Amino acid sequence: MLNHPTLDKLRSMQLEGMAMAFQEQLELNTLEELRFEERLALLVDREFVYRDNRRFARRLRNAKLKQHATLEDIDYKHPRNLDKALFRSLSTGDYLREHHNLVISGPTGVGKTYLACTLAHQACRLGYSAFYAQTSRLLQELSLMKADGRYFRTLTRLAKTDLLILDDWGLEPLASEPRRLLLELLDDRYNKASTLIASQLPVELWYDYLSDPTLADAILDRIVHNSYRLDLKGESLRKTKRSLTPTPPTTS
Repeated sequence: MLNHPTLDKLRSMQLEGMAMAFQEQLELNTLEELRFEERLALLVDREFVYRDNRRFARRLRNAKLKQHATLEDIDYKHPRNLDKALFRSLSTGDYLREHHNLVISGPTGVGKTYLACTLAHQACRLGYSAFYAQTSRLLQELSLMKADGRYFRTLTRLAKTDLLILDDWGLEPLASEPRRLLLELLDDRYNKASTLIASQLPVELWYDYLSDPTLADAILDRIVHNSYRLDLKGESLRKTKRSLTPTPPTTS
Protein backbone atom coordinates (compact mmCIF):
# COMPACT_ATOMS: atom_id res chain seq x y z
CA MET A 1 0.00 0.00 0.00
CA LEU A 2 1.33 3.45 -0.92
CA ASN A 3 0.96 5.57 2.18
CA HIS A 4 2.20 8.96 1.01
CA PRO A 5 -0.48 9.37 -1.71
CA THR A 6 -3.13 8.65 0.92
CA LEU A 7 -1.74 11.38 3.18
CA ASP A 8 -1.56 13.78 0.24
CA LYS A 9 -5.18 13.10 -0.66
CA LEU A 10 -6.35 13.62 2.92
CA ARG A 11 -4.55 16.96 3.09
CA SER A 12 -5.78 18.02 -0.35
CA MET A 13 -9.33 17.45 0.96
CA GLN A 14 -8.41 19.54 4.02
CA LEU A 15 -8.77 16.57 6.34
CA GLU A 16 -5.76 17.58 8.42
CA GLY A 17 -6.98 15.84 11.57
CA MET A 18 -7.39 12.55 9.76
CA ALA A 19 -4.01 12.96 8.10
CA MET A 20 -2.28 13.49 11.45
CA ALA A 21 -4.05 10.49 13.00
CA PHE A 22 -3.21 8.29 9.99
CA GLN A 23 0.44 9.34 10.15
CA GLU A 24 0.56 8.45 13.85
CA GLN A 25 -0.95 5.03 13.16
CA LEU A 26 1.72 4.37 10.57
CA GLU A 27 4.55 5.44 12.86
CA LEU A 28 3.23 3.41 15.80
CA ASN A 29 2.62 0.32 13.65
CA THR A 30 -0.87 -0.11 15.05
CA LEU A 31 -2.67 -0.74 11.77
CA GLU A 32 -2.57 -4.52 12.10
CA GLU A 33 -3.65 -4.51 15.76
CA LEU A 34 -6.89 -2.65 15.16
CA ARG A 35 -9.98 -3.60 13.23
CA PHE A 36 -10.96 -1.45 10.28
CA GLU A 37 -13.90 0.08 12.20
CA GLU A 38 -11.61 1.02 15.09
CA ARG A 39 -9.05 2.66 12.85
CA LEU A 40 -11.77 4.57 11.02
CA ALA A 41 -13.32 5.72 14.30
CA LEU A 42 -9.94 7.05 15.47
CA LEU A 43 -9.48 8.95 12.22
CA VAL A 44 -12.97 10.46 12.37
CA ASP A 45 -12.60 11.40 16.05
CA ARG A 46 -9.32 13.19 15.38
CA GLU A 47 -10.82 15.12 12.48
CA PHE A 48 -13.81 16.11 14.61
CA VAL A 49 -11.60 17.35 17.48
CA TYR A 50 -9.27 19.13 15.06
CA ARG A 51 -12.12 21.06 13.41
CA ASP A 52 -13.77 21.81 16.74
CA ASN A 53 -10.52 23.26 18.07
CA ARG A 54 -10.07 25.38 14.97
CA ARG A 55 -13.60 26.76 15.26
CA PHE A 56 -12.97 27.55 18.93
CA ALA A 57 -9.72 29.34 18.08
CA ARG A 58 -11.48 31.34 15.36
CA ARG A 59 -14.26 32.38 17.75
CA LEU A 60 -11.65 33.53 20.27
CA ARG A 61 -9.82 35.59 17.63
CA ASN A 62 -13.03 37.23 16.51
CA ALA A 63 -14.01 37.99 20.12
CA LYS A 64 -10.99 40.31 20.52
CA LEU A 65 -11.01 39.82 24.29
CA LYS A 66 -9.02 42.33 26.31
CA GLN A 67 -7.70 39.65 28.66
CA HIS A 68 -7.02 35.95 28.44
CA ALA A 69 -9.28 34.66 31.20
CA THR A 70 -10.63 31.19 31.92
CA LEU A 71 -12.95 29.64 34.48
CA GLU A 72 -10.09 27.63 35.92
CA ASP A 73 -8.26 30.82 36.95
CA ILE A 74 -11.10 32.60 38.75
CA ASP A 75 -10.16 33.78 42.25
CA TYR A 76 -13.05 33.05 44.60
CA LYS A 77 -11.01 33.70 47.74
CA HIS A 78 -10.62 37.46 47.38
CA PRO A 79 -13.46 39.21 49.27
CA ARG A 80 -15.32 41.03 46.51
CA ASN A 81 -18.89 39.76 46.91
CA LEU A 82 -18.64 37.43 43.92
CA ASP A 83 -21.63 35.09 43.96
CA LYS A 84 -19.87 31.79 43.29
CA ALA A 85 -23.07 29.82 42.70
CA LEU A 86 -24.44 32.37 40.24
CA PHE A 87 -21.15 32.66 38.36
CA ARG A 88 -20.86 28.89 38.00
CA SER A 89 -24.46 28.79 36.81
CA LEU A 90 -23.64 31.43 34.19
CA SER A 91 -20.73 29.29 33.00
CA THR A 92 -23.20 26.68 31.74
CA GLY A 93 -24.34 29.14 29.07
CA ASP A 94 -28.05 28.86 29.88
CA TYR A 95 -28.38 32.65 29.91
CA LEU A 96 -27.09 32.72 26.33
CA ARG A 97 -29.66 30.21 25.19
CA GLU A 98 -32.37 32.28 26.90
CA HIS A 99 -31.00 35.59 25.53
CA HIS A 100 -30.67 37.11 29.00
CA ASN A 101 -28.30 39.97 29.75
CA LEU A 102 -25.69 40.32 32.47
CA VAL A 103 -24.52 43.35 34.44
CA ILE A 104 -21.22 43.29 36.34
CA SER A 105 -20.80 46.40 38.48
CA GLY A 106 -18.32 47.45 41.12
CA PRO A 107 -15.36 49.72 41.88
CA THR A 108 -12.21 49.76 39.82
CA GLY A 109 -9.85 46.82 40.17
CA VAL A 110 -12.29 44.20 41.46
CA GLY A 111 -12.07 42.17 38.24
CA LYS A 112 -15.13 43.21 36.21
CA THR A 113 -13.31 43.03 32.87
CA TYR A 114 -11.61 39.75 33.80
CA LEU A 115 -14.91 38.12 34.75
CA ALA A 116 -16.53 39.43 31.56
CA CYS A 117 -13.71 37.99 29.45
CA THR A 118 -13.96 34.71 31.35
CA LEU A 119 -17.63 34.37 30.45
CA ALA A 120 -16.86 35.31 26.83
CA HIS A 121 -14.10 32.69 26.70
CA GLN A 122 -16.51 30.12 28.09
CA ALA A 123 -19.16 31.16 25.55
CA CYS A 124 -16.64 30.49 22.77
CA ARG A 125 -15.92 27.09 24.31
CA LEU A 126 -19.63 26.29 24.21
CA GLY A 127 -19.88 27.21 20.53
CA TYR A 128 -21.22 30.77 20.84
CA SER A 129 -19.79 33.89 19.23
CA ALA A 130 -18.60 36.78 21.39
CA PHE A 131 -17.19 40.27 20.95
CA TYR A 132 -15.52 42.61 23.44
CA ALA A 133 -15.72 46.39 23.11
CA GLN A 134 -15.02 49.44 25.20
CA THR A 135 -18.39 51.22 25.16
CA SER A 136 -17.48 54.78 24.20
CA ARG A 137 -14.91 53.61 21.63
CA LEU A 138 -17.43 51.30 19.96
CA LEU A 139 -19.98 54.09 19.74
CA GLN A 140 -17.38 56.43 18.25
CA GLU A 141 -16.48 53.83 15.65
CA LEU A 142 -20.14 53.26 14.78
CA SER A 143 -20.58 57.01 14.34
CA LEU A 144 -17.63 57.17 11.92
CA MET A 145 -18.95 54.16 10.01
CA LYS A 146 -22.07 56.11 9.07
CA ALA A 147 -19.90 58.22 6.79
CA ASP A 148 -18.38 55.35 4.79
CA GLY A 149 -21.33 52.98 4.54
CA ARG A 150 -20.14 50.32 7.01
CA TYR A 151 -22.63 51.19 9.72
CA PHE A 152 -25.54 48.89 8.85
CA ARG A 153 -23.23 46.00 7.95
CA THR A 154 -21.45 46.29 11.31
CA LEU A 155 -24.73 46.70 13.17
CA THR A 156 -26.02 43.51 11.53
CA ARG A 157 -22.85 41.63 12.55
CA LEU A 158 -23.11 42.84 16.14
CA ALA A 159 -26.80 41.94 16.26
CA LYS A 160 -25.91 38.35 15.36
CA THR A 161 -23.15 38.06 17.97
CA ASP A 162 -24.32 35.77 20.78
CA LEU A 163 -22.51 37.68 23.54
CA LEU A 164 -21.58 41.34 23.25
CA ILE A 165 -19.45 42.83 26.06
CA LEU A 166 -19.78 46.57 26.62
CA ASP A 167 -16.97 47.41 29.04
CA ASP A 168 -16.36 50.69 30.90
CA TRP A 169 -20.04 51.59 30.68
CA GLY A 170 -20.62 55.01 32.23
CA LEU A 171 -16.94 55.95 32.24
CA GLU A 172 -17.43 58.85 29.84
CA PRO A 173 -20.51 61.03 29.25
CA LEU A 174 -22.53 60.25 26.13
CA ALA A 175 -23.68 62.91 23.71
CA SER A 176 -27.02 62.75 21.93
CA GLU A 177 -25.89 60.78 18.87
CA PRO A 178 -24.01 58.04 20.80
CA ARG A 179 -27.10 57.55 22.97
CA ARG A 180 -29.23 56.99 19.86
CA LEU A 181 -26.62 54.61 18.42
CA LEU A 182 -26.61 52.70 21.70
CA LEU A 183 -30.37 52.34 21.64
CA GLU A 184 -30.32 51.12 18.04
CA LEU A 185 -27.61 48.58 18.88
CA LEU A 186 -29.45 47.26 21.93
CA ASP A 187 -32.81 47.24 20.17
CA ASP A 188 -31.43 45.00 17.41
CA ARG A 189 -30.20 42.55 20.05
CA TYR A 190 -33.21 42.62 22.39
CA ASN A 191 -34.53 39.10 23.06
CA LYS A 192 -32.23 37.78 20.32
CA ALA A 193 -28.80 37.79 21.94
CA SER A 194 -27.11 38.48 25.28
CA THR A 195 -25.34 41.70 26.24
CA LEU A 196 -22.87 41.89 29.13
CA ILE A 197 -22.25 45.31 30.62
CA ALA A 198 -19.31 45.98 32.95
CA SER A 199 -19.48 49.27 34.82
CA GLN A 200 -18.10 51.14 37.80
CA LEU A 201 -21.39 53.01 37.87
CA PRO A 202 -24.15 51.38 39.96
CA VAL A 203 -27.25 50.48 37.95
CA GLU A 204 -29.28 52.88 40.09
CA LEU A 205 -27.33 55.79 38.56
CA TRP A 206 -27.64 54.75 34.92
CA TYR A 207 -30.83 56.69 34.35
CA ASP A 208 -29.16 59.97 35.35
CA TYR A 209 -26.03 59.04 33.38
CA LEU A 210 -28.02 58.63 30.17
CA SER A 211 -29.53 62.11 30.73
CA ASP A 212 -32.32 61.97 28.13
CA PRO A 213 -35.38 60.51 29.97
CA THR A 214 -36.97 59.06 26.82
CA LEU A 215 -33.80 57.36 25.59
CA ALA A 216 -32.85 56.30 29.12
CA ASP A 217 -36.18 54.53 29.60
CA ALA A 218 -35.84 52.74 26.27
CA ILE A 219 -32.20 51.73 26.80
CA LEU A 220 -32.67 50.49 30.36
CA ASP A 221 -35.81 48.59 29.38
CA ARG A 222 -33.71 46.56 26.92
CA ILE A 223 -30.96 45.78 29.42
CA VAL A 224 -31.90 45.72 33.09
CA HIS A 225 -35.24 43.94 33.25
CA ASN A 226 -34.01 40.62 31.88
CA SER A 227 -30.50 40.66 33.29
CA TYR A 228 -28.51 38.79 35.90
CA ARG A 229 -26.55 41.00 38.29
CA LEU A 230 -23.10 40.62 39.79
CA ASP A 231 -22.57 43.55 42.18
CA LEU A 232 -18.95 43.40 43.24
CA LYS A 233 -17.45 45.19 46.22
CA GLY A 234 -14.16 45.37 48.07
CA GLU A 235 -10.63 46.53 47.45
CA SER A 236 -8.82 46.34 44.15
CA LEU A 237 -7.19 43.01 43.37
CA ARG A 238 -4.24 44.99 42.05
CA LYS A 239 -3.41 46.07 45.60
CA THR A 240 -2.91 42.45 46.60
CA LYS A 241 -0.17 41.90 44.02
CA ARG A 242 3.39 42.43 45.11
CA SER A 243 5.13 45.39 43.53
CA LEU A 244 7.64 44.50 40.84
CA THR A 245 9.95 47.27 42.10
CA PRO A 246 11.53 46.35 45.43
CA THR A 247 11.25 48.90 48.20
CA PRO A 248 14.66 50.37 48.92
CA PRO A 249 15.94 49.73 52.45
CA THR A 250 15.59 52.58 54.90
CA THR A 251 18.70 54.14 56.33
CA SER A 252 19.00 55.42 59.85
